[in-house]
Amino acid sequence: MDDWLRYSEEVEASWVTVDLAIFTIRDNQLMVLLIKRGVEPFLGRPALPGGYVQKEETLREGALRELWEEAGIDASRLHLEQLGAYGAPRRDPRGRVVTIAYLALGPDLPAPVGGTDAERAYWFPVSQLDGGHHELAFDHADILSDALEEVRSKLEYTAVATAFCGKSFTLTELRTVYEVVWGQHLDPSNFRRKVLKTAGFVQPTGGQRLPPTGRPAALYRRGDAWLLSPPLLRGGGQSA
Repeated sequence: MDDWLRYSEEVEASWVTVDLAIFTIRDNQLMVLLIKRGVEPFLGRPALPGGYVQKEETLREGALRELWEEAGIDASRLHLEQLGAYGAPRRDPRGRVVTIAYLALGPDLPAPVGGTDAERAYWFPVSQLDGGHHELAFDHADILSDALEEVRSKLEYTAVATAFCGKSFTLTELRTVYEVVWGQHLDPSNFRRKVLKTAGFVQPTGGQRLPPTGRPAALYRRGDAWLLSPPLLRGGGQSA
């Protein structure tokens, strides 16, 4: 087998990279972290942060390093999970490059700072990524599309929405996460009833937050359940 691989014309050396689809909510908009590429290929084009995995790194270690080097963001604040592998033969003009994409979520993350091969890093509204001037480099539009649908789906069946919130939050703030990510209005009373009915989703902290106007709002934190039963479904439905 080794000799066949060594002399086969159908096998070539491949490189491994990591790319990160990082979402946060700022000013009631779902934002994704982009970089402006400072090197070829795709010089000057927007892209997801990422880069080559070094020989002594795990994939996750590479993702964390790239996040810090290209955007100056500490991943300790993030929910981070592997999204999938992308390996189309011509996805990278430099040669055969397989990338492992990661999905990351965080609460109102700070302004990023570009570095290494990123000319700059910035948050950009997902709703404005419509191709044209904002067309992403490589196959990053496909990665971003998959990541967005993964987040929307996970909001239904897991407690991942709390990753967009601080350590404590009001139910109004949690509802805003769902509305922003799903792009639909949710009835406040119905949402509150469903959340409190879902075992282990949230727990009251005993504290309150004083809004600029109106009554104080109770504060909650994430409960001990990850999988939601019953789930909160898009379109206003909910399983029995």
